[in-house]
Amino acid sequence: MSFKENIQALFAPQTVAVIGASAAPGKVGHTVVHNMLEAGYTGRLIPVNPKADEILGLPVTKRIEDLPQGLDLAVIVVPVAAVVPSMEALAAIKCKAAIIITAGFKEVGKEGYALEQKLIEICTKNDIAMVGPNCLGLISTQDHNNASFAAGYPKEGTIAFFSQSGALCTAILDWALGENVGFSKFISLGNKAVINEAHMLECLRTDPNTSVILGYIENVANGADFIEQAAKVTREKPVIIIKSGTTAAGAKAASSHTGAIAGSDAAYTAAFRKTGIIRAVDMATLFDLAQAFSTQPLPEGPGLCVVTNSGGPGILAADATEKSPLLHMARLSNSTIDRMKEFLPPYASLYNPVDLIGDAPAERYRKTLEVVVDDPQVHSILVLLTPTASAEIMETAQAIIDVSKTTKKPIFVNYMGGLRTKPGMTLLSDAGIPCSIYPEPLIQSIETMYNYYLWRQTPAQEYPEIRRNRQKARLVINEARAKGATEVVEFQAQEVLRAYNLPTPGTVLARSSDEAVAGAEKIGYPVVLKIASPQISHKSDVGGVKVNLPDAEAVRNAFFDITARAQRLRPEAYIAGCLVQEMAPKGCKEIIIGFKRDDQFGPLLMFGLGGIYVEILKDIAFRLAPLGRDDAKNIIREIKSYMLLKGVRGEPPINFQAIEDILLTMSELSLDFPEIQEAEFNPVLVNAEKAVVADVRITLSAQ
Repeated sequence: MSFKENIQALFAPQTVAVIGASAAPGKVGHTVVHNMLEAGYTGRLIPVNPKADEILGLPVTKRIEDLPQGLDLAVIVVPVAAVVPSMEALAAIKCKAAIIITAGFKEVGKEGYALEQKLIEICTKNDIAMVGPNCLGLISTQDHNNASFAAGYPKEGTIAFFSQSGALCTAILDWALGENVGFSKFISLGNKAVINEAHMLECLRTDPNTSVILGYIENVANGADFIEQAAKVTREKPVIIIKSGTTAAGAKAASSHTGAIAGSDAAYTAAFRKTGIIRAVDMATLFDLAQAFSTQPLPEGPGLCVVTNSGGPGILAADATEKSPLLHMARLSNSTIDRMKEFLPPYASLYNPVDLIGDAPAERYRKTLEVVVDDPQVHSILVLLTPTASAEIMETAQAIIDVSKTTKKPIFVNYMGGLRTKPGMTLLSDAGIPCSIYPEPLIQSIETMYNYYLWRQTPAQEYPEIRRNRQKARLVINEARAKGATEVVEFQAQEVLRAYNLPTPGTVLARSSDEAVAGAEKIGYPVVLKIASPQISHKSDVGGVKVNLPDAEAVRNAFFDITARAQRLRPEAYIAGCLVQEMAPKGCKEIIIGFKRDDQFGPLLMFGLGGIYVEILKDIAFRLAPLGRDDAKNIIREIKSYMLLKGVRGEPPINFQAIEDILLTMSELSLDFPEIQEAEFNPVLVNAEKAVVADVRITLSAQ
């Protein structure tokens, strides 16, 4: 048995004990008992306090040892020094679940961290599903369970919300009360010592009372578990998460371009993309999406129809729609237009946006909506109303509500204005129709819902098998680690590329100018010379690259020039000689393909234009390993300069298949060798015929 089997005891406990219950109003121990009673909890509620006899009309138990065996849930609000002894006593009576509200654990430093480790040990050993410590508590409306010290209690609904921040829980709760939005569950995760966001996703996926999952995270406790659970739940329910800490300020320094650019936020963005999580960029968007997903069906296509009583706002809504990468203004069928001609005035605009003119009464809105919802090219509807003197605000709202009950297409409403339109907006919101005074947030919500619909239709990724000789690559990596090296530089890493059947230019390591000339004649002129040194990663920084060398004299001179300059600029570096390589094929573009191992999610792959462009333009895209074939296709097409690769002004497109194969191989390499911290192919030279990995660096983790 594991603690996960006891998670349901957190939400639907038959017996709840409040450890540290208080008779004094204002104390957290008093608020928790009060909240449980106010929520209408129907199970047995036991306050535990050694000095009281009765709290809020309930008999008090003096000691934890006197609580019933197999207690479902304990809510702990005692001082921090008493938490571990309390948990030990609860473990002795085989308590199933606990919520530790008390703060003072790892968030305060070393001593608190040690106490939290003891809590983890107790819970793991005794299968206790524990939320916290340092949390607000938990609410399950369907179970009338308010095991928290939150102010306010939401109405029943289908939205679940979990958060690392208790303060944000209170803000969301206050919003829900103000907007009359219903929730199924509120979970303040606190320090996530035992129960984390992955466990919550797993639990909420099968919760029949939850249709939409919201979350606020600062970090993820276990990246692999999070991705596994999120990928499952998003196929069934939308997961909308806001992630804090999006700047690069906290990113670790890295030696490669990939490592420097691939910050923590890029990994989270890639994780959300991989799993289908919807990322809310701010709190306003989180609220908008929560209401949209919980009240409206998903649009099953990109066609949006705008129905308005004002031409200007209708055009603004049309402009916003056409800017969307997914939506477009639906082209109404002839039969739809003919039906509208029967009742609309001759001066009305019958084409999308449908302009009913400023004197439109509620009945004109009703008839128009009844027609457009039947059009197969219309997948969602945005109704606009400006408060003209003749506008029937409440009656129009009711007409929209009535039509919405007859269709499975989502309807959103933009009631412009404020004072006069507010009663109508309240009526619409209470009926579960998203309403705003601006059209843009509504269109954004429709776009997000349609994107999620597409995600649900997307088949699971296929991961092609990569032919490689892992044992051969392992020998190279082991040799580098045996020498205490943290980097496998190019002349060594070439063997890893060959082990993975990656396309490489003809290469010879020359330890003297004579060997360089011999190597060049074997490869064929013209050639490239590069400095070969374990200590010199960025060759161009020391003038360590010479290209297009046409003959033996040029090769000999380049060898002396490169090695002499490297010894002068980097006297501490061991110079093994120079690599002699064949020149790149003609008409090549430079690509960078790399990865950095993220602490939470594992290998984060990067693709973009290579060479100096990656430093200047930073036009890059990210994906988490493993990559499927569709991932490889999409990461290439995601960069802004994709059209340069596709070919402009008569240029042929690059060989996309060759680049996809290199991406898939890089993904496999990253998974095969966890000790590789970063790797970079820069540049990969590609033209219409083939791709070649012209330079490679592999950075190892410290032993």
